Formats: sequence, C-alpha cells, structure tokens
Amino acid sequence: MLELDCRLQFVPEFDADFFNCMPSRPGVLLLEMRDAKAKPYLARTADIRRAAERLLLAPGAPSKRLNLRDVVAGIHYRVSGSKFEQMLTMYEQARKYFPDRYGSLLRLRPSALLKINLRNEYPRGYVTRRIRADGGFYFGPFASRRAAEAFSESFLDLFKTRRCQIKIRRDPAFPGCIYSEMKMCLAPCFAGCSKQEYDVEVGRVLETLDSGGSFLIKEIQAQREAASEALHFEKAAALHKRLEKVSGTLRGWGELTRRIDEIDAVILQRAAEEKTIVVFPVQAGILAEPLFLRFAELSTEPKSVEGILRAVLDPQTSFAHRKPSESKVDSSAEINSSAQPQEEGASPQSQAQKSDVPASNRSRYGLQSAPPELAEHLSLLSRWFYSKPREGEILFREDSWPYRRILRACNRLLAPTPGPTQEPQPGTQSAT
Repeated sequence: MLELDCRLQFVPEFDADFFNCMPSRPGVLLLEMRDAKAKPYLARTADIRRAAERLLLAPGAPSKRLNLRDVVAGIHYRVSGSKFEQMLTMYEQARKYFPDRYGSLLRLRPSALLKINLRNEYPRGYVTRRIRADGGFYFGPFASRRAAEAFSESFLDLFKTRRCQIKIRRDPAFPGCIYSEMKMCLAPCFAGCSKQEYDVEVGRVLETLDSGGSFLIKEIQAQREAASEALHFEKAAALHKRLEKVSGTLRGWGELTRRIDEIDAVILQRAAEEKTIVVFPVQAGILAEPLFLRFAELSTEPKSVEGILRAVLDPQTSFAHRKPSESKVDSSAEINSSAQPQEEGASPQSQAQKSDVPASNRSRYGLQSAPPELAEHLSLLSRWFYSKPREGEILFREDSWPYRRILRACNRLLAPTPGPTQEPQPGTQSAT
C-alpha cells in the first residue's frame, strides 16, 4: 500500500518554518484535525507546499476561501513521481479514511465492458458496466461506453448470434426480428436453428475474442484458399471482402481490451526518488503491491533485476526448473481446473469440443470470481491508459513476462530529461 510516509506537526506560531520544511513537489496530502471525531482533509496537488499555504496560511483580509488554520493538528503527505502513483495513492487513502463515499469522492465509474452472458440458454452480447462472478465472458475495458457500443455493433455483425432481449421459446409462429430477416441471426426464436448450431456460433464468438481475432481471420483465410483451389472465384472474392471487413473491425481493437481475468501486465513509472522506477503489477485485472527498483542501490549489490522481477511477478516458477513460456499455460489451466472440476467419465472427444457445450463454455471462458476491487482497479487502469498524454509505460504478459523489454523500458524512463534551466516555450504555463 502506498502510505503517506511524511508527517509534520502544525503549530500556527511557527508556520513559516512549517512551510519551509515541505517540498514544492506533486503528491497527496492529508490534514489531521485536532478533534478526534472530525474527518481529515484529503487532496492531491501539483505542489504540496503551495496547497498547504493556501489552506493553513493566515488570511490577510476577510475571504470566503477555505482556511483550516485553527483546526489542523498536523499534515501527512507523500511525494509522488508520476500521476499514476498519485492517483493510486489518493485511491488507497480515500478507501482508508472515507470507506463510505470514496467512490463519489474520486469520481470512480466502472469501465464499459462487452459481456457475453453464458448463463443464458441462448447467450447474447451487450455492453455493461457491472461485473459479476456469474460465469459470463467479460471483455474490455474500453475508453468509454460509446467506444464499447461501437465495437460491439461492428464485431457482432460478423456473427449470427441474437441481439434481442426476449425470452427464447422456439415458436415457429413467432415472426422474428429484422436481424433474422437480414440473415444476420440464426433466429432461435422461431426455431430457425438447432441448439447445437447456436452453441457452435457462440463458441466462434468466444474463441475470436479470446484469441485476439486470429481465430476468425484464420478461419476465413482457410475458406478463401479452399474456394480458390476449387475454382470458385466468386466465393473466394466474397470471402476476401469479408476478410477485409473483419480486419477493419479488428483494427480498432485496443491494446488493453481483452478478457478482464487475463489482463496481466506491468506499469512502469518514474518514482520521486532519484534513479528509481516503480513497478505496478496488474494480475487478472487487479493492481498488486508496487515494487520499487532503486537502481542506484542495485548497481552496488550482487542482485539481478530480472531475478527480483521474477520473484514478484512469477513466484511459483523458478528459472532453473521451469521454462518461462510454460507459466502462462499452466496458470490458466490451474484457474480453469479450480473454477470447475472436470466431470468423471468424460471422453477426450467431449473435452475437445468445449465450444459446443454451454457448461464447458462457462468453465473455460466464464468469470468465476469477481473481487469487489476488480471494477475499481479496472476503472483506475483505464483512466490512466486512455489519458492523453499518458505517462509511463505498460507491458503485457503474453506467453511469459517480457523481462528484457521491462529492463529496456526502465532504461528509457530513467533517461535524463531537460533541466529547469531550459527556456520555457511560448504559450506554456506552470501547473497549479
């Protein structure tokens, strides 16, 4: 947890010395009140000293500005080296001191996600902001609800799953909807397809999202090549046009958007200390305890930075006994096996056709656990990731953790920046 590691007692008679002891750097501050029952004042600022002077300095004339000089006993603060560290420190301190209203205080809003409701007999996809451990497939987060809906519309147009919210009764007398008339839905509402056919289509949707779109692209490419070899050139041209449509849809696929329970990454930020990088691990969409890499100390100690990272990011594997590429597959297998045990007596063929069985879809793709902080951490992560400009770097785990790329990113972040003696550019102003 990012604690407020500095504390100063406030005595109004010696306020000049008090303000001189405070740094003029960005961070998070908390004003402790003299009354034990009074709530503290928590804020983040670009200049800790200036914020303290604004709140505690004796006013020269009557003013309506907030002044806490007569009620404050001391100040707790933490200097932050990046906006992400400042935002996360503010979040953790607000949860600690304001557990009932920290969400509204920080204006936390759940991120927009694309959900495939696998609990329904005939699953469908829709945009939601609510995360539940209901065995559904959650894909995201997106920059906004508008972006999620735009992606959902274009992506679901590539498949023939239903869009309606009605209860499916499989009534042949039901007239259907416009999607069934346009041949964009298998129409289970009036028994236009069998249950097995619809499950196969849902499996294609899940496999495409889980594979980053490569499943659908390879499928269409194989059909196009087969049509070309059979001299069905018109069909091959239609498949080529469909492939271009799929590529255009997947071109807007964000780097952060993926299964939320498979968002494994590291966020690298410069720390307030000199020659120090803060590593924020993200495991299954949840921000873990940060790691401080103090390169000034590590250069004089017989420690490997890669070994330190490996002990934090992948503690269950060792470099000598296990290949890094095996960690991703084994960990996902352990999650799936712990989420739902394999049925006794199941044949290998039934296990290979998981996309055809809705229960196996839920065990393979469905979200089995949703901690209360998952939605909040995804909101903080997407708020930083989609910010412009974005400070720091993020590296995702694919088959294994990219340790060499992490070290190169640390080197880039520690590169010297222009000093304060540089002439300011016209039109710029200091942050307040």
